[in-house]
Order: sequence, then C-alpha cells, then structure tokens
Amino acid sequence: MAGYRDLLRTPGVGRMIAAQLTARFPSGMASLAILLHVEQQTGSYGSAGLVLAATSVGQAVSGPVTSRWMGVWGMRRVLTLTAAVCTLAVLALGLLPLNLAGYMAFGLIAGLSTPPIQSAVRTIYPKLVNSSQLTPLFSLDASLQEIIWILAPVVITLVSTQVGTTEGLILVAIVLVLGCGWFILSPEVGRVRIPRSRRALGRVLLKPPVALATAIGFLVIGACSAVEVGVVATFEHGSLQAGVVLGIFACGSLVGGLSFGHIPIGPWAMARRLIIVTVGLALTMVMLNAYWLGGALFLAGLGIAPALAVLFAITTASVKFSETAEAFGWAGTGQLIGAAAGSAIAGFLVDGTGGPQGAYLAAVLFAIVGVMVSVIFVRALPDLRDRDPSPFPDTEPVAVTPS
Repeated sequence: MAGYRDLLRTPGVGRMIAAQLTARFPSGMASLAILLHVEQQTGSYGSAGLVLAATSVGQAVSGPVTSRWMGVWGMRRVLTLTAAVCTLAVLALGLLPLNLAGYMAFGLIAGLSTPPIQSAVRTIYPKLVNSSQLTPLFSLDASLQEIIWILAPVVITLVSTQVGTTEGLILVAIVLVLGCGWFILSPEVGRVRIPRSRRALGRVLLKPPVALATAIGFLVIGACSAVEVGVVATFEHGSLQAGVVLGIFACGSLVGGLSFGHIPIGPWAMARRLIIVTVGLALTMVMLNAYWLGGALFLAGLGIAPALAVLFAITTASVKFSETAEAFGWAGTGQLIGAAAGSAIAGFLVDGTGGPQGAYLAAVLFAIVGVMVSVIFVRALPDLRDRDPSPFPDTEPVAVTPS
C-alpha cells in the first residue's frame, strides 16, 4: 500500500483517478435506470431489453470513433460535445412521453454519445507517471473502478424505486454533467494533446497485443456478465442476497488489484491471472448456497482487476501515443460486446437447463477460452518485466499546451 500512497502523491494522479471515476459513475447507473424506467412506462421487460440493446450497440459503435476524434479535435472538445448530447438524450428518455421506437432512438443516441472517458484517461496516464509507476497505476485504476459497480446499482435502485424512475434518470444526467465537467476542466486534460493518427480507422487492431487485449477483454467481461445472470437467477426471490453476492465478487476484484498490482507483467501474467478466475468460477457450480457462492466469487474476483490491468498495460506498450485512445476504444467495444454475449448466452442456458447452473457454466466456459487464448498466443504478448510500458513516441513532436 505504501507504493500506492507514493503513486497518489504524484501530481495530478489522485485528481485524475477521482475525476474519471466520478465521470464514469453514470455508466454503472444508466443501464439499470433505463431498464426500470422503460419497464414501468411500457409494462414490458422485453421492451426495456430492446432499449438497452440499442444503447449498447451505440456504445460499441462509438467507442473507437469518438476516441479517435480526440486526436483530431482535442480531448476537451470531443468530451464536451459527447457529454452534452448524452445528457440531453438521457433527459429525453426520462422526461418525454415516448413509444418504444422513441425510447430505442434516444437510447441509441445516448450510447453513440457516451463520452470516451476511459480512452482519455488511459491515454493521459503515461504522461503523468514514470515508466515504473505505469503498471501499478493501471492496476489501481482497474481496482478502484469496482467502486462504481458496487455503489452505483445500489444508488440508482434506491432512487428509482423509492422516489421514481424519472428522477433516477435525472440523477444519471446530473452526475454525468458534474463528473464529466470535473474531468474536462482538470488541468491534465488540457495539457495533453493526442497527435492525429495517420493510419486508417481499425488498423491498430492489426497489432497482435491490441487484438488479443480486445478478444480477452470480450471473454473476461463475458464471464462477469454471465455470473451476474447466474446470481440473479439463483436468488430470484431474494434480491438483497444477489446484491450482496455480486458486491463480494466486486470486492474480490478490488482486493486482487490492490494486492497484485505491483507484480511485473510477463507474457504468462494473463494466463496465470485468468486461471484464478476460472478456478473460482468453476467452484460456483458445486453449490448454490449464498456463502459458498460468495466465497467462490471472491476467489474468482481476485483475478479480474489484475487481468484487466494486464490488458491496459499491453495495449499501451504496443502502440504509438497517437493510437492509444483508439486502441482503448476498440478494447472497450470488445468488452461491451462481451457483456452482451455473456448475458444472452447465460440467459438462454438458464432457460434451457431450468436453473442458474447454466449461467455459471457459461461463465466458466468464457474463462476457460480466455486461458486458452492467453496460452496459445503467449508469444504475441509483450514482456514488460524489464521494459518501459509507455506507448511508443510518434515521429512528430507532441504539442503540450498550458491549461
């Protein structure tokens, strides 16, 4: 922990972490807020699912595009525009009398305009710390983001069920404005300018580490989404237990990230961390008792944040600085598609098997494939134990302007 304290004392690091977590907090609230509101207005979970699907499609499509725009028009301009449009779309969902087509349209707009905060902050990080601090910083970032998934669903559920679903969406919009405003106005965002990439959109995926980070991110988040379906199906009549068990899963990830974040990243780091995830997920199939599931998922969680930290590090270390934002945009798209695939496959298996074991089986299979990909393509993963994990410099100088 002393290393993390030293890291947080580095000028700008603590502010960037706090600002980006606040700006991303709505991402942990929006899906549930939209689900509850659309279901209440239409009386159909199917309709709510379609609106969420439209939102997810928008996010998956926009991630690499808006991230790349930051190198053309600058981070502040792109973040301000997307935050404004996304806020208006969320307010429209909550305040306008819409039919299903209208909800889907504004859900799509909200997804397309989701501010690329993750791409921005992970592009800024290498400019804030020295090379020896970058891997621990990515691990700290991956760990602390679990706070979003622990607190945000609880907050939005309380507001939407005790006050109203419209008020829930208004809260999402307020936090979006305040969080993005804080992040956009941070001095570090003004100091760092991403050079314009000279390569075509998508060419960065031809780099094996970036393609692997995108694919493995798909599998890791797919496993996590399948777990969520399994836990909800297990405690269908006890949502409090479901929330507690999922909170324990997130706490395991938080503990794992903080505990293992200092370990240097070699080619086998991803496989080792995913083995921990796989073992923990496999244990969920033994017994559906809340205490057993909590323990198994805590063990699985110990590998989640460390695995994500590896994804962030190998992505950064494999591209030019001008390509980092787009690379993280593709990684985010892979994770969004993984979330959708994991939820859908787990849902079908729950219906087909008549029980939640099908969802846990889906989670285990996603994790096993992740281990297999990490082992089969280990030669394509960079060895960062004795290497600067910062992005490669561009051939032209990077302009740094005062904020």
